[in-house]
Parts: sequence; structure tokens; C-alpha cells
Amino acid sequence: MKIKVKPEDFIVKEEAKISFKRGGKFKVYLLTKRNFNTIDVLIKLSKKLNIPFYKFSYGGRKDRYGLTTQYITIEGIKLDGIKEKSFEIKYVGETDRPMGPDLILSNEFKITIRDLEKKEIENSLERLEFVKNYGFPNYFDDQRFGNYSSQQGFLAEKLIKKEFNGAVKIYLTAIHPEDKKEEKQRKRFFWENWGDWAKCLEKAKTNFERKAFEILLKEKGEPFPKIINLISREEMSMFFSTYQAYLWNNLVERLIRFYTKDLVEYRGNYWNYVFYNSREVFLYLKDLSLPLASSKTKMPNELTDKIYREIIEERGIKPAYFNLRKFRKVYFKPTERKVVVIPQIKNFSLSDDEIYKGKRILYLNFSLPRGSYGTMLIKRLMAN
Repeated sequence: MKIKVKPEDFIVKEEAKISFKRGGKFKVYLLTKRNFNTIDVLIKLSKKLNIPFYKFSYGGRKDRYGLTTQYITIEGIKLDGIKEKSFEIKYVGETDRPMGPDLILSNEFKITIRDLEKKEIENSLERLEFVKNYGFPNYFDDQRFGNYSSQQGFLAEKLIKKEFNGAVKIYLTAIHPEDKKEEKQRKRFFWENWGDWAKCLEKAKTNFERKAFEILLKEKGEPFPKIINLISREEMSMFFSTYQAYLWNNLVERLIRFYTKDLVEYRGNYWNYVFYNSREVFLYLKDLSLPLASSKTKMPNELTDKIYREIIEERGIKPAYFNLRKFRKVYFKPTERKVVVIPQIKNFSLSDDEIYKGKRILYLNFSLPRGSYGTMLIKRLMAN
């Protein structure tokens, strides 16, 4: 099974409820992109147009690997439109508020699943019938964990445990697949020479790296929190949301395991995803929402509270730890998320695979509520 072989194999279109208003302070644009994530495009536009990043607003971070369309707003600045190789923005109107997640109604997906054997097709279609009626767990998918370090863990967890050295070390040394070769080599050097700040400063290239190692070289006492406060609000928010997503996924998985042993699993990039296989579990979970971890998190019942406390205790955490007094730039928001999502299946079809000869293609067209992952539906169809 293969997805995202080419951008056109994974098409996402955002559906949003925007109240257009002539003369509105915020200019609305339709952003279409491929092989770029949303944040990278906005950073590039900010630099290219010399517009402060804070003037850009968006509703959701769309997949890097795909052809995606979404709305963005720029405060007070009207552009005719920009077209580059990997993205395009088109002016579509004006409104009196910035774009945000609350304005997204749903996301429509058109996904081509390739390299399928006959048996995989049969199994997928059978599971698709189940999913149409009984949904699937609304897990955060692998894309959400791009800043997780399998070697060092979660930056946000280091922060709440007051392991500030470890947090800075993750930020400066954790290697990710999308890093360029030179960046990977530099991070590896920092890892191998951590603690020799003079040596690291010599190798530093970016402004952040130079500033961080200058602070470590010159300042006494506890320099690490000062470096952490240099990380942008947007990046820090992503580190926090990654950790919240991990804890939430863990809670949902354990809840499913509590209710049933009739399970199927799919191996993700970092860990396995567990799916229920029975109508009864769906009936238990279909109306349940669970909050993301924060200092104010309150679970809806005794069972979920017990499981949640077990999870954080295993990681050496207490609820009060989520209240980060040293870092006021961002905080853990106790947002609620539905445990189960039911996709609206609009169409599906089969065809021969023109790339992988002798194999078949399953084409799916469906919609999901905001915040749910189309790739998780694919995982559910392919789970064993």
C-alpha cells in the first residue's frame, strides 16, 4: 500500500464559513500548495513581502505531502496574488476578523491509494462499510509528531519537568527527516560536543544557534530558560500541542483497550494505532469528548480520569506541572476533542495502477470535521 506517491494522489480542500465584508480589515486569500507545510509557506511569504509574520492567520496546518487548498488572511494588506512553483495565493475578498480553526467547517479529501493487492482491496472495502457506520478513533496522526525526538523525547515534557538543559538540547540537536544534509551534520556535531559551548559556537550557523551558544558560554547560573524564551511563540505552541496530542492518543487507546479485545492495529512512524472492531465500543464512545492535557484538565468521568492519571504518573508528571510560570509565551489549552469521528464518504472507485504495474488503485473521496486526519482513515482501512 502506498499513498502520496505524487501530490495529486492526496488532495485536501478546506471548507470554511467566512463572512466576507467589503472594507474589512483582514484580506482573505486562497492558498494552494504542494510539498510545503502551511507554516513554511507563510514564513516564506512573510520574508518575501516584508510583512510581519503575526499579520498572517490560518485555520489549520495542512499536509506537506499533497495538493492542499486552504484560506489564510493577512491583516491590512491586499495583494494581487502570487504564484510560485510550490504554492499560489489568490485574493478572494475581505473580512472583519482573522482566519482561525473555528471557521473551518470540514476538510474534503480526494485520496489515491496505490500498489494494492486483490486481498487488500477486499479487506479495505469491507472495513470501509464498517467505518461508514461506526467511524474510527479520532487520533492525532503521525504528521502531528514531526518535532518528536525518538532518541530524546518531547521538548514540552522536558519543560514541565524543569529539565531545561534537555529541552534546549532537543531543540538544537534533534534530527528530523526533512532536515537538509548540512543541518543534520551540524546537529550531530552539537550532540557529540554538548557541554563544550566554545566548540559548538564555532560550528553554529543560524542566528538562534549563535545566540544560544553565546548565552551558554558567557552566562552563569541557569542560562537554559533564557534560551527557551528565544523560541518563537508559533514553534513553542507546536511543541506543546505535540505533547498534548501524544497524551490524548494514549488515553484514547487505553480506553478502547479497556472496552474490548476485538482490535486491529496499524504501525505508524512512531508507535502503533489501535482501532476497535465492534459496534458496541462505538456506542460507548460515540458521544464522548476528552480534553487535552493542561493544569485545568477535568475528565468527564471516573474511568477516563483514572486512566489519564495513570498515564501522567507513569511519565513522572503531576497536573500542576502543566502550569508553566517561567514561560508565559504559550500555555497548555484544555481544548476538547471528540473521541470518534464518522467520515462522510462521497465516492470510491477502483482502477488499475499505472505506476505499479499489476496492482490496483482505491480512490476515496470523503469529508471529515476540522482537526481530523484523512490519513487516519487510511490507517483504519489497512489495519490488521
